[in-house]
Amino acid sequence: MSDQIQRFLFDQTNVRGEIVTLGTAYQEVLDRHAYPPAVNQLLGELLAAVALLTDTVKLDGTLSIEVRGQGALALLMAESNPGGELRAIARIAEDAALPSEHASFRELVGEGQIVITLDPREGHRYQGIVALDHDTLGGCLEAYFGQSEQLPTRLWLAADGERAGGLLLQRLPDASQNQDVDAWERSVYLADTIKSEELLGLEQRDVLYRLYHEETVRVFDPKTLRFGCTCSRERMSHALYTLGKDELRDILHEQGAIDTQCHFCHTKYHYTAADIEILLEDPGASPPVIH
Repeated sequence: MSDQIQRFLFDQTNVRGEIVTLGTAYQEVLDRHAYPPAVNQLLGELLAAVALLTDTVKLDGTLSIEVRGQGALALLMAESNPGGELRAIARIAEDAALPSEHASFRELVGEGQIVITLDPREGHRYQGIVALDHDTLGGCLEAYFGQSEQLPTRLWLAADGERAGGLLLQRLPDASQNQDVDAWERSVYLADTIKSEELLGLEQRDVLYRLYHEETVRVFDPKTLRFGCTCSRERMSHALYTLGKDELRDILHEQGAIDTQCHFCHTKYHYTAADIEILLEDPGASPPVIH
């Protein structure tokens, strides 16, 4: 069961879907951090969700989902791109008690909002924001599609600290080819019978057969997914540059050099005083990266 996402549709209807399974990519995210079990589970659901949404909107660029909460979790973020690279991070609120192993979505995030950012390689950046008005991550994301995309969309997400998975169904606006008026309601009804252990433990085609063996389902070739960080020397330099000359020189005065690292993958970046002066004169300069 490799890390992959698979697209499918129901012939002669306007209903489409995607199913995703994550193992190694999910573990690579968790191995770089030490989050409580409840956070690990929610992070897995978010990774599955960001993979599903990236493939759904057909974005030639980066898609990120940020859960900004006021509970034990201050931030949960996952990012994906068309190349199948995923990364994610969580930030526990300062002075917050560590959540229990079985803490619910609402207990973890409290009030807040979800921010979905579409950042295409060409064209304008777009952000959609929805309130955390539902008791599950999937419910909040369904509200986003209803509000921003105006497409009926349902999500089923699961994670257990080892594997993560998700199923998405969507009814497309073009009903001209739909020869089955009950297809949407029936496909959702059947998907509601899926158990988390089946979504996490079965092969993707077995899940689809388990749900839709009496339907005519067209399954497309799967796409491989993997952990991948988009941090770079250039991005880190830009982040430092935005601090301004005075603050950078104050840090140098106190520390003699600047050491920073990516929060997602922990790649370290070292800047000497000379590096910083070059950066201030030429933000495109590239001193070496130290791992």
